[in-house]
Amino acid sequence: MIGGIYRDRVTAAYAARVRRDLVAQLGLPAHQADPYPLYDRIRERGPLTPTAQGNLISATHAVCSDVVRRRDLVVFRPEQPGDDPLPREMLDLSLLEMDPPEHTRLRRLVAPAFTPRRMAGYEVLIERRIDQLLDAVDPRAGFDLVDDFASPLPIAVISALLGVSDVDEKEFAAYGATLATALDGISSIGHLRRLLQAQRQLRTIFTDLFARRTADPQEDIVSALLTEQSADITPAILGPLCRLLLVAGFETTVNAIGNGVRALLADPEQWQLLVEDPDRAPAVAEEVLRYDPPVQVTARMAREDTEVAGVPVARGRAVVLLLAGANRDPAAFPSPNAFDLTRTAGADHLAFSGGIHYCLGAPLARLELAAAFRALARRLPTLRLAGPVTMQRSTAIHGPLHVPVAA
Repeated sequence: MIGGIYRDRVTAAYAARVRRDLVAQLGLPAHQADPYPLYDRIRERGPLTPTAQGNLISATHAVCSDVVRRRDLVVFRPEQPGDDPLPREMLDLSLLEMDPPEHTRLRRLVAPAFTPRRMAGYEVLIERRIDQLLDAVDPRAGFDLVDDFASPLPIAVISALLGVSDVDEKEFAAYGATLATALDGISSIGHLRRLLQAQRQLRTIFTDLFARRTADPQEDIVSALLTEQSADITPAILGPLCRLLLVAGFETTVNAIGNGVRALLADPEQWQLLVEDPDRAPAVAEEVLRYDPPVQVTARMAREDTEVAGVPVARGRAVVLLLAGANRDPAAFPSPNAFDLTRTAGADHLAFSGGIHYCLGAPLARLELAAAFRALARRLPTLRLAGPVTMQRSTAIHGPLHVPVAA
């Protein structure tokens, strides 16, 4: 996101340190680890704050909630320089980068993957995989919550959803995590090489999958889409769609689990509430998504000259939406900086965005999160941190790389 608004990291770093540009400061390591004080500063400046690049930024719930639902503000697509070595299609995340009518048509085709009937089937898979993962760790010796639990869980679900059954889970997760790093922009030639390699590997996996499912359909979303009698369903459409399901399905869940466990273990009273009543797990999931969501920021672009909260927005200008900041807006949530799984008052959080781009997989993510928190409370009631947490360095995605725990 920051890499899209600024043409390169050098420009962004200069703007952050010398010009004190608030958008650029979001990309500094200190703010990536804990962005919330900066979100508060941005919100204190008003509903919309201009940036040095001529764009606007907001951390208020009212503005963010309004903008994600408006049709005159479209998906932000940074222009790529003519000599940019990164193929445009590599960053194509399907539904995330479409506007109506293309977005409406493709979303309608994908929706059957998330029906209540399919959700029931995923629930059995999720609970079985959770038991397998927790059976495999030694709590007394300690384990890494991310590597050993939070990461392999959503990959198992996404693999089943897509019908990818013969790919190494760790490699599949690594490809998705690598592609997600592109959301912050390209940081180096080495980063570009890793992105291209992940793209090639995923193209090979999905091309083979499409051929096999065309010849022999199974009970998965790729088979369902390929059997649709629609001119919209082509490999050119399916490839980006599968990448989106991989990146969004993996990054949302793995980071939300990590953020949730960090918040729970940082407050023994909250953890004890869950241990005493594991059926509070759905409430924990909702509070985690509000308090420390995995997707922190998005942006919209003005299709024509317009206004947001009474502020003029010129055609082509971006409105940067700090969704995580909006989720801690005191005008929308009482005591917003407190993690409280008993919370009942407040507005709807924006962790899954809103409007036509509201996350189609939100029911599945909620199912995974609730099952994960419930199982941890039941099976590891004495869970505790066993070392320092390592956070990933990203602006768009927020979550831990490693969470050492023991019980």
